[in-house]
Amino acid sequence: MTEEIDSYEVVSDKVPAQITIERTEDEYVPVYEVDRPKTEEATQALLSNVRQELTSTVQLSSKEFIDPGELEEVKEKFEDKADEILEDELPSLDADERQIVVGNLLHEMLGLGDIEIVLDDDNLEEVVVNGAQEPLWVYHKEQGWLKTNIAFESDEDIRNKASVVARRVGKQISSLHPLLDAHLPSGDRTNATIFPISTEGNTITIRKFARSPWTITDFIENNTLNKDISALLWMAIQYEMNIIISGGTGSGKTSLLNVLTPFIPPNHRIVSIEDTREISLPEFLHWVPLTTREPNPEGKGGVSMLDLLVNSLRMRPDRIIVGEIRRERQAEVLFEAMHTGHSVYSTLHADTAEQTIRRLINPPINVPETLMESVDLNVVMFRDRQKNIRRAMQVSEVMAEHRGGETDISPNVIYRWRSSDDEIVKQNPSSKMFDQLKMHTGLSDSGIEEGLEDRKQVLDWMLEHEVNNVDRVGKVIAEFYKDQDKIIDAVKDGEEPENVL
Repeated sequence: MTEEIDSYEVVSDKVPAQITIERTEDEYVPVYEVDRPKTEEATQALLSNVRQELTSTVQLSSKEFIDPGELEEVKEKFEDKADEILEDELPSLDADERQIVVGNLLHEMLGLGDIEIVLDDDNLEEVVVNGAQEPLWVYHKEQGWLKTNIAFESDEDIRNKASVVARRVGKQISSLHPLLDAHLPSGDRTNATIFPISTEGNTITIRKFARSPWTITDFIENNTLNKDISALLWMAIQYEMNIIISGGTGSGKTSLLNVLTPFIPPNHRIVSIEDTREISLPEFLHWVPLTTREPNPEGKGGVSMLDLLVNSLRMRPDRIIVGEIRRERQAEVLFEAMHTGHSVYSTLHADTAEQTIRRLINPPINVPETLMESVDLNVVMFRDRQKNIRRAMQVSEVMAEHRGGETDISPNVIYRWRSSDDEIVKQNPSSKMFDQLKMHTGLSDSGIEEGLEDRKQVLDWMLEHEVNNVDRVGKVIAEFYKDQDKIIDAVKDGEEPENVL
């Protein structure tokens, strides 16, 4: 017995493929079926000449593979030449058939074969090759881990695919260098291991870069956050408070960081520092994205996160976004930036608010406890693997109590996720944030509460009118900063967002 869970189409390099997710009796996990148009056997037999001519006529430099802009030009060059050769060699093919043959050749000769189709499925977060003895696995946003119908001929086939990935980024993977950690021009992060390090078969793991970034309305709609937390974080970012987002691997730390960035006012200069571009800000913001660079095989030319962080302070930023806090010197510069008036947002691997503080003040990060007061808010993300959901588990203030020359750092948890009924509930009133807002803005407690309520109404309005695109969300926020009364009136009158943006 087979039960169909979902079905949709994915188009990769003009090759349409039908995706079907099914639950079958003989599998413990659902199966992700890829049905792509195949070239007929008679046509396939004639393609060896086409491949040879393409190899000899389309000469590609390593720079063309590495540069994302030039890679698109490479594809166009390849497609044009392949189309021209096919028209001569196989004139009987109609335009649609020829387009599919060209796309298949592109995947086979410049890409990763059937994996290219999977990489263009926006519903997937992870693509995993565990060796030739089992098929490709994928992690689906809604369905979790799925086994696919894509198989590999041998471990040598997988090794060749890992070499293709390495060449795309100007690296190599070999018996001498059996580990590969790289970021593809698309932003996808790729890790590969080969024999002898990988004893059960060569592996490839690809974490996909989000093509359509999440927005605050998405997170409220899928219950990752609620409107209370969203309004609180909105106000905290508007008034330049420092926020650390922590959580386990795959809990949604970077996604939340991405979701919160449209709350930054458009007249502030933003510098983001990442290993690979994962942050996507509204296009009209004043944003300078920086990414690290690994050294070449001779160990030269590397640019670390610390290098970029130190340099960013010379770029007159108002806001600094750092992909992840990892080491002492990096944290030292980051906290110095907080002390010199910059608003800082970053992520950290930690499972609770208490653990976040312990990780920051202990090796290898070693932030002095006297500097911890600089962190205003900490959001802890949690991923429930059984239910395949992500939640803001805790939102807390980082509190410092000074006693007898010593500083005691502890969290004041304002909101927490209650797993028993999947609800985010208020645990304690805010102390530090409200005090800072009153000191810096002159707002009273009732004024702050009124501001939070206004923001919740705007969020409700965006949800009602399906404002779930990064640029549209950003425009609503920017318009709110420009003329708050106009937006609040539009919300109360139930106007369409397009009429006021």
